[in-house]
Amino acid sequence: MRQAKHRRIASLSSLQPLHHRHFALLWGAALVSNIGSWMQTVAVGVLVTAKTHQAGWTGLAAAAAFLPIGLLSPVGGAMADRVDRRRWLLATTVGETVLATLLALLAATGRATPSAVIVVVLGGGMAAALGFPAYQAILPDLVPREDLLAAISLSSTQYNLGRVVGPALAGVVLAIGSYTLAFAVNAASFAAVMVALAFVKIPPPVPDTEGGTLRSRIATGVRAAAAEPGCRLAIIAIGVTAFLISPFIALIPAVALKLFDHEDTGTAILVTAQGVGAVVGALALAPIARRLGRRRALQASFVAVAAAVLAYAGAPSLALAAVALVIVGASYISVLSGLGTVVQLRAPRAYRARVLSLYMVALGTIYPLGAIFQGVLDDRLGIRVVTAGCAVAFIGLVLAVRFLRPQLSSAFDDPVELPGREEGDVIPPTPAGSSV
Repeated sequence: MRQAKHRRIASLSSLQPLHHRHFALLWGAALVSNIGSWMQTVAVGVLVTAKTHQAGWTGLAAAAAFLPIGLLSPVGGAMADRVDRRRWLLATTVGETVLATLLALLAATGRATPSAVIVVVLGGGMAAALGFPAYQAILPDLVPREDLLAAISLSSTQYNLGRVVGPALAGVVLAIGSYTLAFAVNAASFAAVMVALAFVKIPPPVPDTEGGTLRSRIATGVRAAAAEPGCRLAIIAIGVTAFLISPFIALIPAVALKLFDHEDTGTAILVTAQGVGAVVGALALAPIARRLGRRRALQASFVAVAAAVLAYAGAPSLALAAVALVIVGASYISVLSGLGTVVQLRAPRAYRARVLSLYMVALGTIYPLGAIFQGVLDDRLGIRVVTAGCAVAFIGLVLAVRFLRPQLSSAFDDPVELPGREEGDVIPPTPAGSSV
């Protein structure tokens, strides 16, 4: 009886953060917004692929959305550590709304050329890059520490529920030939986030005693990340993942069109399949981590995602590719959530947004570069060969680190609290040129 009760509690642990009102409010609003965002993502990918028939252009469209994360996230992180994070996130959300509306107007007036679409998507990516560090840094203030992994997993869940619902709706909208509606729905969906932010309450910002220019504050964040072993290793790991594994996301429209000759519905099916897997993986992650431990669960996810991408690369039909992407989605989101939790737990609160922004730099810069690189190689060598080769390279690196440098993985464990210090406190990073 007691064991059954423990199993039931573990199965519900992934939903525990929803008991916290402000987290639940922001979570629901972000879900609505992400449904719209995924409608736009699919529509942009299909539009660009249909007009150019080039995987390189498809990768470039994805890069336009994500490359600003690598360029502007440190600025957003520095601002989020300096000003009210809720107000800063509200301001950047307004910017995203304006740019999504502009994209809808371009489509409605027949001016949505691939180059014009990519320019507007780039602007939307810039606004998102400035705001997302604040969103991430808010999460630990909305739930207690023991619920943080589940909260991050649930954030991934809502993102990927949007990935499930958004592409499905996009498939319907694109079937009737309306890119305009897909872009307009995304513009309207940001209103949910703005309303939620009006009601969400978080603790006041840490008093700004640091001072200095924006550049010096970014540099301090870099030193804070470099000084913390877990943060440093997580940033390196997400960079490797972004280059070798993540580009499969950007190239889904090219796979649907060039391998399976299903332009609109094929893209929606594959993106939805990945989203379904991501939802399942995110909900299962907290119970699995409780049973195995966070470090072991993360290490297993590294191997699983490479094996799943390899299966996806070899899938002979659209149906089998969709099945493989369910597994890819589950394991990939486990990697992202696991590494993100390491950074959230180990980064000090005063530097949290800046350290998180560096994590996003690694993902946001290297992923689009990987997408362009793999897209160009796909046009020359074939999508299957390139995707499979990158998966093999990734698993080779994971196994090499596991057996040659096994001590590195201890940095993924929870931080050790120092006597006399509050949770999240660390010794400030030493300024460049000084000695300890």
